[in-house]
Amino acid sequence: MQIFGVDIGGSGIKGAPVDLDRGDLAQERCKVLTPHPATPDGVADGVRQVVDHFGWTGPVGLTFPGVVTGGATVRTAANVDKSWIDTDARALFSDRLGGLPVTVVNDADAAGVAEMEFGAGRGRRGTVILLTFGTGIGSAVFVDGTLVPNTELGHLELDGHDAERRASSKAKEDHDLSWEQWAHRVQKYLAHVEMLFSPELFVIGGGVSRKAQKFLHLIEDVKAEIVPAQLQNNAGIVGAAMRAAQHA
Repeated sequence: MQIFGVDIGGSGIKGAPVDLDRGDLAQERCKVLTPHPATPDGVADGVRQVVDHFGWTGPVGLTFPGVVTGGATVRTAANVDKSWIDTDARALFSDRLGGLPVTVVNDADAAGVAEMEFGAGRGRRGTVILLTFGTGIGSAVFVDGTLVPNTELGHLELDGHDAERRASSKAKEDHDLSWEQWAHRVQKYLAHVEMLFSPELFVIGGGVSRKAQKFLHLIEDVKAEIVPAQLQNNAGIVGAAMRAAQHA
């Protein structure tokens, strides 16, 4: 079975048909840059461009980098334009895609769902936390395999700032940090999250998961097991498609 998944991020919008039996992309993904400012109309146009690239005419699952309630309404917009707040994203995207059935879910929640089904969290019980490091820091918390939605742990305070302003991949680039310097910030952040939630497992996702060998071994003094996401930066696309299939 194939369903289309789209992952909307602060820097890029990427999507592809997903083979839900394998939990992998059925075709090479298409990616376009996220417009700046990332307004609802601009992002919707980018999504349409990605979907049209494949000539897709079925259900579409989309991630959004913020809190999404009821599978439709955007409540926060930390890394996109503030005009997203209170937008009915499901109606917006469905209209822009010519009436296709649309499901919208928080981006990290989608990635987490995919990793728990097909990746690093498969078969794991207890508390598992997936953290995506990119433009910001997204989070997905699972207890015995059940998602606690919209946790947004990237906005915990770290050194007097939102954690994502200190420890995201963008922060590494903005402050020209070495891998060692950045790993130290990530370690402080993971230790703080561990103090609050005592997880058995951290899954590190986002684009930086492809470079796990550069920094994971530098993280110390965290009791939980720490592993890279197996689906890497495709997890959001796969998870979005999974949610769309559930609602189809």
